Amino acid sequence: MRRRTLLPLLAVLCLPAFAQTTAAPAKPAAAAAKKPKLVLMIVVDQYRADYLWRFREQYNGGIDRLLRQGAVFVDAHYEHFPTVTAIGHSTVLSGATPSISGIIGNDWYDRETGKSITSVVDGSLKLLGAAGTASSPHRLLVSTVGDEMKSNGRGKPKSIGISIKDRSAILPVGRTADGAFWFDNKTGNFVSSTWYFPELPKWAADFNASRAVDQWLNKSWVSIENPKAEPFVVMGAEPVEKYYAQMQRTPFGNDILELLAEKAVEAEQLGQRGETDLLSVSFSSNDYVGHEVGPDHPKVRDISIRTDRALAKLFAFLDKKIGMANIVVAFTADHGVSPTAEMQKSRRMPGGRLSEPQMMETIEKALSARYGGTKWVIGRSGPSAYLNYDLMRQMKLDPAEVRAVAAEALRSFPHIARVYTRDDLLRMAPRDIIDSRVRAGFHEARGADLYPVTEPYYTYGKDGASHGAPYNYDTHVPVILMGPGIKAGRYTQRAKVNDIAPTLATMLDVETPSGSVGRVLTEALVSR
Repeated sequence: MRRRTLLPLLAVLCLPAFAQTTAAPAKPAAAAAKKPKLVLMIVVDQYRADYLWRFREQYNGGIDRLLRQGAVFVDAHYEHFPTVTAIGHSTVLSGATPSISGIIGNDWYDRETGKSITSVVDGSLKLLGAAGTASSPHRLLVSTVGDEMKSNGRGKPKSIGISIKDRSAILPVGRTADGAFWFDNKTGNFVSSTWYFPELPKWAADFNASRAVDQWLNKSWVSIENPKAEPFVVMGAEPVEKYYAQMQRTPFGNDILELLAEKAVEAEQLGQRGETDLLSVSFSSNDYVGHEVGPDHPKVRDISIRTDRALAKLFAFLDKKIGMANIVVAFTADHGVSPTAEMQKSRRMPGGRLSEPQMMETIEKALSARYGGTKWVIGRSGPSAYLNYDLMRQMKLDPAEVRAVAAEALRSFPHIARVYTRDDLLRMAPRDIIDSRVRAGFHEARGADLYPVTEPYYTYGKDGASHGAPYNYDTHVPVILMGPGIKAGRYTQRAKVNDIAPTLATMLDVETPSGSVGRVLTEALVSR
């Protein structure tokens, strides 16, 4: 009897302890309410991962700060093919591969219209700030971190992207951005499109009217390390198209973009409105320089050092306006680059140059010899060919057989390591990382019929350097996170650029972007 009366009493006595245990998450929930005021996404176009260490002794600005105060993932890669600008920029804040995002290249053949298209050009809209063809994110099939922030229902965050290139400004911030701005060579203006607003915001128009872009007339790009040496570039004397095209191929292109970033933060009050806002800045000039001279040229070293200085200036501005302690920074690149064929030859390493038009001719000749007819190749995306389905129907041919014949012809082309057909990619189980990366780059509705992969260090084009391969020199890029909630340090775990988006989404308590295939980089996050 006594035992029965004790049991309810014990249960009652235990209630406070139980209630205290279940209420414990209240503290982390309160901590979670404090979010960064700004998410700053920085992409440096064609900035290889090894540039962090090759030029480390000269960094004393923004990159130095990222290396000292950030979570540095030293083995981070893109896991898709081809490794080109549009795809990289569509990945950084979506976490998606081309197979999901639909952004399969800088340009590709569109079977619906029978035309070659770019990743962002949109003829249905009006260009603002200059005459010409407009651009938009209408071909991006997935959401970005910015899109998820805006659809979350909490507050009214702003999302803005800027770059020299249209695709680099547009794709990171996604479909619901409040604005994207890119550079127009003909006028020297930063432009946008009616996707975002009916007319260019006053602050952007005022920035153009200030002609800040003309401050480098007659100026020289000289080496930081050897200022008395012959200048790398002497700028033109007149504010005309030639000058503007030249400017973006020097560090001055990054400098004008940094000034525009300051103006955007100031005018749009980013990070100063009681919201978490997003600003994406993509520095394109490094890519233009790298293509011209390759990763081993003094110009690349110098522009990398100057990028460090430009980021220092941007961080100093943001520190005054918002406080860097309130900003989460994500830093990466959109792809790497291969050494030039000439440099490889001097090192007694493999490498050389291939011709995309010659590869298309190889396909044409093989299919004409086998089946007759002409115009078998109706489009391409880089070296990836789109074949003529109408011709196949007229001849009552099996498309898979035609693709197999074309692939066999390409395999005989010098220095082609592998050729994948559409049929291979639809049914194959990947054997290795190259298979996986090519498969991740294939979109069933938009993809080509044939995907050749070169041997390592073989590139397309007559001169300079290039990228696009599934090898490490093109896939290995920096991934650095810095700011509140981030544990600084050097992380050797394998990571993907696709991991940036789900990590930021988790930090912000918003939905993971719809096409993300990345993981949350939990090892770099402070526990809540």
